[in-house]
Amino acid sequence: MIKTVVSVDLPVDETLLIKKNVLSNGDAKEKISIVTGIHGDELEGQLVCFEIQQRIKNNPEFLNGTVDIYPALNPLGMDSISRTIPAFDMDMNKTFPGFYDGTMVEYIASQIMDDLKDSDFVVDIHASSIFIRELPQVRIPLDFKDKLIEKCRYMNLDLIWAYNSSSVQENSLAYCLNDAGIDAVVIDMGIAMACTKKYCEQVTDGIFALMKHLGIWTGPAVEPKQSIYAENKESIEILSSTVSGMFVRETECGTHVEKGQLLGRIIDPLSGNVKCEILAPQEGLLFTIREYPVVEIGSLIGRIFKCAK
Repeated sequence: MIKTVVSVDLPVDETLLIKKNVLSNGDAKEKISIVTGIHGDELEGQLVCFEIQQRIKNNPEFLNGTVDIYPALNPLGMDSISRTIPAFDMDMNKTFPGFYDGTMVEYIASQIMDDLKDSDFVVDIHASSIFIRELPQVRIPLDFKDKLIEKCRYMNLDLIWAYNSSSVQENSLAYCLNDAGIDAVVIDMGIAMACTKKYCEQVTDGIFALMKHLGIWTGPAVEPKQSIYAENKESIEILSSTVSGMFVRETECGTHVEKGQLLGRIIDPLSGNVKCEILAPQEGLLFTIREYPVVEIGSLIGRIFKCAK
């Protein structure tokens, strides 16, 4: 059943509508909510929303509870392929919990929070930027890690990262939901303005494994892969460019790299010279790698989880 979560009048006789699809069956009261599209250029979650609904529609008898799916929390951003809310130039994920009598953006945020308040678990799906590819990972606010870690282990993801990144910091949807007593995590994967099918399938499998653990899904589900857990900065090696130029990647995201392994080269197309070789300073899992080739001094090249097995 498709329902309208927020309706706001816009100029020139237009209306902003945020909608959700409610799939419910059985007597259980448990509810999981899948939200995505806070940033309009992040499309990975769109495919996950589709895949979840397809599986439930093909086997509705296995659903015992409610799944709410919110495919586009920032429809104006998605229509214009904009990371922020157009006209306001605001990052929607920094506007929560919102304010009913505030600006249009604050009002929308407050209505989304209100609609999610009866969820038992919320999964907020993001993609990376157009510059960086991320291995499927779940991010949780440090303040709430103790209550979330065990459930995250059912999500079939490569990495659980307890870290106050921008997607889970204060005023983000995930942080504010947890602060209100609602379990919420962020999934980050892939790259902006694209859909990585294998990542989306992995995330979909993980959501059904989590739903099975929560008692919302009684059908078959994958045995979740063993996730790596990272918390302090000492466990993550961050690689940044020391020169400007064009980065030519030599290693795939998700590779277990050895110390000294070539990850890529920064070249100068004008002189035809290699300006810099990027070597792995540490053995571990390369869970972030640069895709957009143009780099400046300080540009993020990649992240390695140290001593990954």
